[in-house]
Amino acid sequence: MAQDSACTVITLSPHNELPRSQHHQLLFSHVSPSDLQTSSPPPFVSRIFTMSHKTQEPVITKTSDLSLQDAKWITLKKIEYVDQVGKERTWEVATRKTRGKSGVDAVAMGNILLHPSKPASTLLVIQYRPPLDAYTIEWPAGLIDAEETAEEAAVREFKEETGYDCRVLSVSPAQAADPGMTNANMQLAMVEVQLSENEEEPEQRLDDGEHIQREIIPLAELYERLVEYSKRERTVVAAKLFHFAAGMHFAQTQKYY
Repeated sequence: MAQDSACTVITLSPHNELPRSQHHQLLFSHVSPSDLQTSSPPPFVSRIFTMSHKTQEPVITKTSDLSLQDAKWITLKKIEYVDQVGKERTWEVATRKTRGKSGVDAVAMGNILLHPSKPASTLLVIQYRPPLDAYTIEWPAGLIDAEETAEEAAVREFKEETGYDCRVLSVSPAQAADPGMTNANMQLAMVEVQLSENEEEPEQRLDDGEHIQREIIPLAELYERLVEYSKRERTVVAAKLFHFAAGMHFAQTQKYY
């Protein structure tokens, strides 16, 4: 967390309502999957509220049309094509202007944190996304610079957003991000972080305008935690992260491996 941040531990009933300004700041302590699945209210839990430099909730003040010549990052194109039965068709597509030599726009970092005496965990980031006017729960991710490889971008972005050094274990082929609307693509880098017994949370290296909250979740609880996140006001779980967690949960509960 930031160097000047402070933490306060507060014990609350799970039914207590929180001010909207604090919803995205919740850091849950351990809650077992059985607690989440029971029909009766879960026990009282400790929650840590991390106070950042934020002075207010983000507010959208205006939404307007953007001309193509004024767009810095994205442009809109019309594709004319002939389909599988010979019929002429058109398609509107949003494209990024920043794609570099690698031919891939971005990289996301699926990550495993290994601690000497704690279960394997994963680090999530919480940040406000103006297109949704909501806070998203995601794995760290970022654009690949013009001269970078996906591996290089993964190490750099992970350090900037989380403060941790990581080791890249594998990198996926290019993947479609939202193929019905855009040609934007990405790669998934699986990375590993080795923690020491008394590891302190490192300082982030955020760019101007970035306000990123970190949360470490036991990997075995990831699916249940994301389901709980989805119930919060003004909070959306990123599809790619949820798909990973849901696939892992489904395979485990259905005993396919």
